Amino acid sequence: MNQTVLLTGASRGIGLALAKTLLARGYTVIGTSRSGVIDSIQHENFHPLALDSTRIESIEESHKEIFDRFDQIDSIINNAGMGPDLDQLIPDAVSFNSTFELNVKGVVLFTEPLLERISDSGSVLMISSKMGSIEKCIAFDSVGYRVSKSALNMYTKILANRLPFIKIAAVHPGYVKTEISETALLHGRLTPEQSAENILSFMESDFESGIFWDSETGSELPW
Repeated sequence: MNQTVLLTGASRGIGLALAKTLLARGYTVIGTSRSGVIDSIQHENFHPLALDSTRIESIEESHKEIFDRFDQIDSIINNAGMGPDLDQLIPDAVSFNSTFELNVKGVVLFTEPLLERISDSGSVLMISSKMGSIEKCIAFDSVGYRVSKSALNMYTKILANRLPFIKIAAVHPGYVKTEISETALLHGRLTPEQSAENILSFMESDFESGIFWDSETGSELPW
């Protein structure tokens, strides 16, 4: 499969599993990490890229490298994210600010200049969370994380409205065993590899642009 996928946060967890699964399916993968070094992947079709989405200088440098090396991108998977206040009841300024810097501001500023390089049949996936669903919210913990994912969902809808020739979706990866929180690591129902398979099956499907999708249950989520 001669398609190029730009994947953020490819060094661990769901991102690392996505990168390996994409490569196994024949994709070319541009995988970002803060250091630009991902030793756990050695593949001729893998192109590591340094990106710290909380620093505008790093975003601009990554854009220059992408534009110099790739004429077209078929898909972007915005996977990089953080949840330092997961399971925390009261938000604090430090974690709230850092969460929005990466989960929202970083995604928007990194994505915008790249949209002109996406093929007409391409796609953009935002790895969101059902914790960002306003309609389904019945809890009161994890304020920064929940609000950041709601904002990411809004950006998804904005892009879907603006770009009718590209398929765009927000995707809940499921409850995955990752280090994003101790609770997830202990009680997650899916391995990163299982989540990656679900996400990529959705990406390769004829999905409706502007949808919020639960890849664990295979069903649409309310915004």
